[in-house]
Amino acid sequence: MQLKFTKMHGLGNDFVVLDGVSEAISLTPEQIRAIGNRHTGVGFDQLLIVAPATRPGHDFAYLVYNTDGSQAENCGNGSRCMVSFIKSRGLSDKDEYTLELVNGTLHCQANADGTVTVNMGAPVFSPPGIPFLADNEQPTYSLTLANGETIEVSVLAMSNPHAVLVVPDVDAAPVREWGQLIENHEKFPNRVNAGFMQVVNAGTIRLRVFERGAGETLACGTGACAAVVAGIRRGLLANTVDVQLPCGSLQINWEGNGTPVFKTGPAATVFEGTMELGG
Repeated sequence: MQLKFTKMHGLGNDFVVLDGVSEAISLTPEQIRAIGNRHTGVGFDQLLIVAPATRPGHDFAYLVYNTDGSQAENCGNGSRCMVSFIKSRGLSDKDEYTLELVNGTLHCQANADGTVTVNMGAPVFSPPGIPFLADNEQPTYSLTLANGETIEVSVLAMSNPHAVLVVPDVDAAPVREWGQLIENHEKFPNRVNAGFMQVVNAGTIRLRVFERGAGETLACGTGACAAVVAGIRRGLLANTVDVQLPCGSLQINWEGNGTPVFKTGPAATVFEGTMELGG
């Protein structure tokens, strides 16, 4: 099967993007893993598919898959690439989009400077809504990892679940070792994304994220939102924060409980191609 694709990235968080509007696309987990293989496929952090919306009031459906073939609820950096892809492919000439997620809705704005602002929705703190196994909602939780370490994390959902850990130096943080232990901790029934946040000052953080189903990535949009929300709730951050990631920065704004999180950042197209896909 011949599959046309576009390779894109948002601050180094890289994607294979597929047009499921012009032609219906249905992929098995095995095929997704084959595309994601960086040695024998194209390689990606997430696979993104734009498809016709199935719910009223939405412009397109936005589907996200991890390198292990599993489906994710959302990808913040990917949403910026998705808006850029929709416009560049001529699927729509609008500047504002309402995208349909598997578990909600995403509102996006294409800006004149080429950046995209995404209304990420209000964060969820209730343990059942994350989901997270806890008797009641708390600002932070104590987790004992399989290696015997006990850590304090903020837990919330930004369409997908996040655990945020404050560290003194993000460069020295054990992201790969602890990330997979946090991701697969028994208290997270659907696994979790693990964020390692260094607070530089009230308006700036440095961040590394170990993403569920993908490992450490160069940028994670929902992870940036989750980290800022966690920092604001803990009294460490202002309402607007510059999030410094390995390949650039995102601007995150959150005005407090019950309000949506807004994320602004760039999207870039790398190349387009066609691959032969078996199965």
